[in-house]
This record gives sequence, structure tokens and C-alpha cells, in this order.
Amino acid sequence: MERVRGPRAILAAIATPSQRSPNAALIQALGDAVLPVELGAGGVTRAVAEFQRWMDGYNPGAEANHGYGTGRIGQLPADPRPQWRSQLAALDADARRTGRPFSDLPRERRQALVRAALHNERGDALPNPLLARHVALALLAHFYDSPAATDLCYEAQIGRQQCRPLSAQRQEPVALVRNGR
Repeated sequence: MERVRGPRAILAAIATPSQRSPNAALIQALGDAVLPVELGAGGVTRAVAEFQRWMDGYNPGAEANHGYGTGRIGQLPADPRPQWRSQLAALDADARRTGRPFSDLPRERRQALVRAALHNERGDALPNPLLARHVALALLAHFYDSPAATDLCYEAQIGRQQCRPLSAQRQEPVALVRNGR
């Protein structure tokens, strides 16, 4: 029998998937509502899965990289997932007042519910995903910090944060293939 060590490992082993991460159907429906439609269904699914992996790997209180010019090492903030789970539950509860769960609503209706939930948020910039006050903003911020978002914005395979051989540095990035073009 495998031996599990440490309180964090024990909690991770006994936690149910719903305790570790928000409801998969709700987060997928949220991603479909807020992420760019140009991603297509597969791209939205990948972006949501990457966000989910990032959330699952988050370790609150862990040491963070120190800032430029300082030796002070900070710690990551508290786990945002409990707050995000309650926000997803609130979106679902609002949707169910119309007789259907959030994940079953048409995209436009889900977007309207998210807009209503974000009506008091500032809209001048996306926050660090960990500091986002709403799960929709965290998902958007996480996506727009990804290489996939850079590729989408430039409509080319830039591969930001990925290594390319020196021999390929002078080559123009390959244009993304888009449906209908």
C-alpha cells in the first residue's frame, strides 16, 4: 500500500474533485461565454483545461519570486477557489431562476448573467488571475497571458514563451489557419 506523507498530501488524497476544483460543466460554460469565439469549441475546451490545471496546481502560501531590485520573497495569496466556486454557484442560481442551469443557457444569456455579475468591476485592465475578484476575470486573465492568446491576437503561430532554434529566428511566423478563410 502506498504511504501518503504530510497533511497537504493527505487532504489532497481525500478531497473530492468538487472540493479541489469548481464544477467542470459550469467552468466550461463560463469559458464558452467569456473567451473569444474565434477559439472555437476545441480552443475554449483547451483554455478551460489549462485554467483548471493551473488552479489544481495552485499552492497557497508558497514562496513567490521576488520582484526586480528587491530580495524580499513574498508568498502567494490565499486560495481563490472557494470564492470562485461560490461565484459559479451564484451564476448557476441566477440561471436556474429562469428554469435552466447556467450550462444549458444559450451563450448570449450566459454572457448577460456574467455582465450583471461584473457590473461593479473596473474594466480598464485584466488583473493577475490570482488577484481577480471574479472567476470570469481570472479565466480571461489566465487565457490572455497564454501563448495561445498571443497567437490569436496576431493571427500567427508566434509561440510566445516557447523556444525556437536560432536558425528559425529570422523566419516570419506561420499564419494561423482559420475556418472560413
